[in-house]
Amino acid sequence: MAKNDRTEEKLAEYRAKRDVSRSGEPEAGAGQDGDTPCFVIQKHDAGNLHYDFRLEVDGVLKSWAVPKGPSTDPRDKRLAIATEDHPLDYAGFEGVIPEGEYGAGTVLIWDHGAYENITWKEDGLRPMAEAFETGHALVWLHGEKLCGGYALQRIDDDEGQWLLVKMDDDAADARRNPVSTEPLSVTSGRDLDDIAEEEQDS
Repeated sequence: MAKNDRTEEKLAEYRAKRDVSRSGEPEAGAGQDGDTPCFVIQKHDAGNLHYDFRLEVDGVLKSWAVPKGPSTDPRDKRLAIATEDHPLDYAGFEGVIPEGEYGAGTVLIWDHGAYENITWKEDGLRPMAEAFETGHALVWLHGEKLCGGYALQRIDDDEGQWLLVKMDDDAADARRNPVSTEPLSVTSGRDLDDIAEEEQDS
């Protein structure tokens, strides 16, 4: 199967859940692979505030909803619920998904940057897709708010439940609480209310 066909197949659920002509979200299949894989964390007020953690893997953004948001404290084990793959262009999406559409609410780009796969096995680096299949992946984030190693560990196959945990490295800091102290978008400098008001006025 050609790469584009595999990407389209991975994005079938994304496409089925939304009408992008109404929601304003990127079309399925949009985006090009970069030289360095990206990550994005989007703060999403969809009735229940959560953070969408997304990693570029094989032409799509693998995605998890993190109800409490990411932590910089290695003692915190944050629940991360796997959601459908998203197109790469979703990494740049910030705005309001209208009422009546899937995921309706305000989306803010809370952090973004490049990441490295650091999931090593005995004979070398384990590919990201393989790491997710086995249920354990390690990544090194180069973000504006988050840096260093993070582990994703699957805890429930049926429910798609994972844990997102900060690794104990130089970037770990139990005193920081960036979810509370750094609420603004890294791309626009806006908060959720700013985005919602500006969309309403436009």
